[in-house]
Amino acid sequence: MLYHLGMLRRVLTVSFAGLLTLGLAGCRYAFVPAVPRPVEVTLTPRVTGASLIRSGSTLTVKARVDGRFEPAYLKVQWFDGSRALGEDSVYLDAAQPTATFTLEAPDQGAYRAVLSLGGVVLRQVELYEVQP
Repeated sequence: MLYHLGMLRRVLTVSFAGLLTLGLAGCRYAFVPAVPRPVEVTLTPRVTGASLIRSGSTLTVKARVDGRFEPAYLKVQWFDGSRALGEDSVYLDAAQPTATFTLEAPDQGAYRAVLSLGGVVLRQVELYEVQP
């Protein structure tokens, strides 16, 4: 009789384990949404169409800021090689996204103009008339 009870216990245990296995096989991940939420992307503004040209003894930088940006000052810092020559700024907003800067520079040089908006450097344009 004890033999039959032990055998019955094993059969029931195996059967119960089999039922549990079948129940677990039907589980699915429920925390992943069927349609994910749209991702909101905020692109930083960028300077496009920037150019540095010489006209006689005057250097001119023209730049346009594209993208969404808060109204701020577009600042230019002028360099000849590593020597700082000066700086200037223009207030830009969505209605006025372009700026023109000029610098008197009668001598040829290795000129660079670094453009920044709201303290973040966005672009550098160069005009090398001599070796830097």
